[in-house]
Amino acid sequence: MMYPKTFEKLIECFQLLPGVGAKTAERYAFTMLEAPQEQVKLFAKTLLECKENIRHCQTCGNISDTEECPICRDAQRNHQMICVVQSPKDILAMEKTQEYKGVYHVLNGLISTSKGIMPEDINIESLIQRITPETEEVIIATNATVEGETTALYLDKLLSGKGVLVTRIAHGLPMGGHLDYADELTLIKAFEGRKKIQ
Repeated sequence: MMYPKTFEKLIECFQLLPGVGAKTAERYAFTMLEAPQEQVKLFAKTLLECKENIRHCQTCGNISDTEECPICRDAQRNHQMICVVQSPKDILAMEKTQEYKGVYHVLNGLISTSKGIMPEDINIESLIQRITPETEEVIIATNATVEGETTALYLDKLLSGKGVLVTRIAHGLPMGGHLDYADELTLIKAFEGRKKIQ
């Protein structure tokens, strides 16, 4: 069956989302088509507002609608402890544990030579600039994947001469596991078991 061109285009747009195949995209398109006009307008307006107003925090790289994210602005947090994560989604996972009281640094990617992603392509330079003599610890909390391990080892080597303790979260997380899929208890245990990178 042939759909109208604009509807086909809508299906194609939904297929751009990760994990959305042809059937799911078609279902999403029909859902939007059948939704009330006001709901569709709100969806489109919110999507555009996000694109226009959401930026990366100038300090840590987290997503924010201001120059600096609320975590970086929070004076109650320990700014001498920096937890390095791959993406803003990982911060949300960590915050759900309500255990970690330091600040974050978002790499917005991982080193992957097979994909052509080199250290200069991710948010590493600003991490180096954040390390001061007062910095107590840098916790590397990248995923337990080949790219996550490569990035952790690279950061450990890079920070070794900076006089700061560099630790890696323990992986009660399975190899190949992702932080944003882990439950709170697993993350708490991973934090408690963090150790110096060998």
